[in-house]
Amino acid sequence: MTTAHYRVAHETRYRYGETVTTSQHVAYLRPRSLPYQDVARSALDVDPLPARVTRRIDYFGNEVDHLSILRPHTELSVVGRSLVAVTAPEEPRDLEASPPWEQVRESLLYRKGAPSEEAAQFAYASPHAPREPELAEFARASFPAGRPFAAAAADLMQRIHREFRFDPRATTVATPLKRVLAKRRGVCQDFAHLQIASLRSLGLPARYVSGYLLTDPPAGRERLVGADASHAWVSVACPLLGWLDLDPTNGVLPSDGHVTVAWGRDFGDVSPLRGVILGGAEHELDVGVDVTPLGEREWGEAVRASA
Repeated sequence: MTTAHYRVAHETRYRYGETVTTSQHVAYLRPRSLPYQDVARSALDVDPLPARVTRRIDYFGNEVDHLSILRPHTELSVVGRSLVAVTAPEEPRDLEASPPWEQVRESLLYRKGAPSEEAAQFAYASPHAPREPELAEFARASFPAGRPFAAAAADLMQRIHREFRFDPRATTVATPLKRVLAKRRGVCQDFAHLQIASLRSLGLPARYVSGYLLTDPPAGRERLVGADASHAWVSVACPLLGWLDLDPTNGVLPSDGHVTVAWGRDFGDVSPLRGVILGGAEHELDVGVDVTPLGEREWGEAVRASA
């Protein structure tokens, strides 16, 4: 097994046209501790300094910070900083080893206390991932009768990767999935929602995963600070295989190049930063993400410095 070590900084900065007198915010910026992901440090730097910060674990097991800012301000900066080690799986999963997809769907019929109870909740519609006949029809090409569920879900991932174009100007968070399907373009959030909603439209479970992706610069160019990306992908519940992550934007099964922050039904459950403000009028928003790979020595020094 190989382990990749990262220093992550995710900054969100608001500039307001008028003074904000008070504001309340919810932040999903701390990566999850998982069997394959070790979080050595996670912290938030907030300016102006909040009057109160509280942390909790939400329904899905994500770490959430609540920020109360009571002093007047015209700018707000929230930076999530973390040190994360991600371990790649020892060997690729056998996608043909999962049961037929029809059997998986039947196993999700809700029964309190059944092993499938956790997965069953992710087979229902949510605000950004509705169940629609058009989406079920789109998914069916990957789901012929009797095909193993994991193999079919991975095929759907590859089809989205091949058939859709990444275009950050094509959509907003409010763009309906029917339009994404028709225009065949969008961003990682759209492609994750598209795969999730297509699976749910067949009665199958899928959850939305937010995190970070280390990006590679063009040949001959240095990596730019802040040029990495907040990312989104999909996780499906496969009997015998457990939860399987799929990245339709890149057509890959996430490994040690993906850092998991949070998961939920869709983007609305795990938006990195959202809130309510009093005042402010118009505002400008800048988001920058930097994912820096660390060698073994650098990792050790960073962990010791953060202790």
